[in-house]
Amino acid sequence: MEKRIGVVAIIVEDKKVIDDVNKLLSNFAESIVGRMGVPYKEKQVSIISLIVDGTTDEIGALTGKLGRLEGVTVKSALTKK
Repeated sequence: MEKRIGVVAIIVEDKKVIDDVNKLLSNFAESIVGRMGVPYKEKQVSIISLIVDGTTDEIGALTGKLGRLEGVTVKSALTKK
């Protein structure tokens, strides 16, 4: 399967799940090229942006598992080729 490059935006509104988010990101480390995390204390959320390089199945598995966590919102955009 062909690999794609993309970005994944993660918004964590419930700090109780941040350990789960980090474990998932660790499990998918081979698909993550870069990561930037910003704790937005005034709004009580954490925002994580990822640059990913993987198959649609790999990236979909990551975003799907993240999206199933309570208090986590995930959006992604991938190259077409």
